[in-house]
Amino acid sequence: MAAGQQNRDNMLVIGGENLIDLIAKPMDGQDELLFSAHAGGSPYNLAIALARLGQNTGFLSPFSKDNFADLLIEPMIKAGVKQLIKKRVKAPTSLAIVNIAMGGNANYQFYRQADRAFTFDSLAANLPKKIELFHIGGFCAIEEKDQKIWCKIANIALKKQAIISIDANVRPTLVENFQDYKKRLEEFFAISHIIKCSSEDLFMLDRTKTITQHVDHLFNHENCALIIVTMGEKGSLAFTRSAKARADIYIGEKFADSVGAGDSMMAGIIAKINEMNALNKEKLSLLNEKELSNILTYGAVVAGLNCEYYGCHPPTKKKVQKALRGK
Repeated sequence: MAAGQQNRDNMLVIGGENLIDLIAKPMDGQDELLFSAHAGGSPYNLAIALARLGQNTGFLSPFSKDNFADLLIEPMIKAGVKQLIKKRVKAPTSLAIVNIAMGGNANYQFYRQADRAFTFDSLAANLPKKIELFHIGGFCAIEEKDQKIWCKIANIALKKQAIISIDANVRPTLVENFQDYKKRLEEFFAISHIIKCSSEDLFMLDRTKTITQHVDHLFNHENCALIIVTMGEKGSLAFTRSAKARADIYIGEKFADSVGAGDSMMAGIIAKINEMNALNKEKLSLLNEKELSNILTYGAVVAGLNCEYYGCHPPTKKKVQKALRGK
């Protein structure tokens, strides 16, 4: 297969939460908050971002029967994402209360329901026959019961020769026992080929280690071939066992907020790797410094364009290409 030519029979399958972001905005001169509802959830955002970048993408997650779920499903289908679990559940849509801090950074409080209304059978029955990549959402490690099921699903995908990726999205406030959570997350790291963490994620997992020490630890896992570390305004880093690269953030024409920026960057990274026909362990391991830099730059542009809007609104492939030509 020529570089940039993708096998449309194979699918990028994204597993994990879908939810509604309720973004709070203070009312001037009043003791009230105005909430606006936006479709969200890191894996959900990732799936839409990948589809907008021209990737054959399926989303593996249950949706509620309520009106909030309609708000989630419509833009997903419009973007071209395949809704892999068609039967909707009675549990209400999960919610995230989002407060935008100074500088546009987002803080979250979660109330989870429908995104956890699954069983092993309901997930396994809706896995496509051919999977090129299976992505593990960060929330998959939050609850012990959920993690065991998602781990089994990821291993099924692994047996189908899929690349396994994960975006950690460490959230200490969502777990009762952080040490147990770290063990569950480590089980996912152990089977993943592509691991993305923010520098903040790594600090929360072990504040005594440097980024380099964390990377060395992750490479102790046999499957691990590519590690991405995002550092906020300081840019991002990429590592294989033999090469590394750094890229700056991309600043668009305007800045609204950072909601979904990390998810958009992950989508850009996966899409670029797939365009390079490098979604297999051997090719990932052989990526050189220039290729890693190009992958990070592509991801940074996708993230930067997303930040031009309030909430998560990933760009199309055409818009990304236009921005890259203007760099």
